[in-house]
Amino acid sequence: MNGLRDPGIGLRDHMQRYGRRVLNYGDIRNLTPTIDKREPTRELQLHLTGNMERYVWGMDGIKFMEAEPLMLKYGERIRITLVNDTMMTHPIHLHGMWSELETEEPDYIPRKHTILVQPGSKISYLVTADAYGRWAYHCHLLYHMPGMFREVRVV
Repeated sequence: MNGLRDPGIGLRDHMQRYGRRVLNYGDIRNLTPTIDKREPTRELQLHLTGNMERYVWGMDGIKFMEAEPLMLKYGERIRITLVNDTMMTHPIHLHGMWSELETEEPDYIPRKHTILVQPGSKISYLVTADAYGRWAYHCHLLYHMPGMFREVRVV
């Protein structure tokens, strides 16, 4: 399912139960117009994987120590789609570049440091590779980092 309108576990039925609206990613928009309006030249899809019983985490079923770096070309516009195959929310963070959440408002795309990926859902965002170097890309939950970690290289 698309996670754009999913407020998360424990908040999904707030309107029915308490009469309160819960904001979700579909409700936010940037205060200023989208800076880079180019269409992405390619898409990268990553599955967030893991075993909650064994506390083994990964991206595409691969642990960091076994993973190749994700390669980006300087200046390219890329769409990253994260598919959460686990039953936990994962806050995913890319260092050095903005993550621009794809919402229903393409002229005012919100820029975020960290993207929450709800359990059993997918979400996509755009990245402009505007910073040369080697960057960390990981889940912000400390006990997930050994597996849910990648190096991003912008060349």
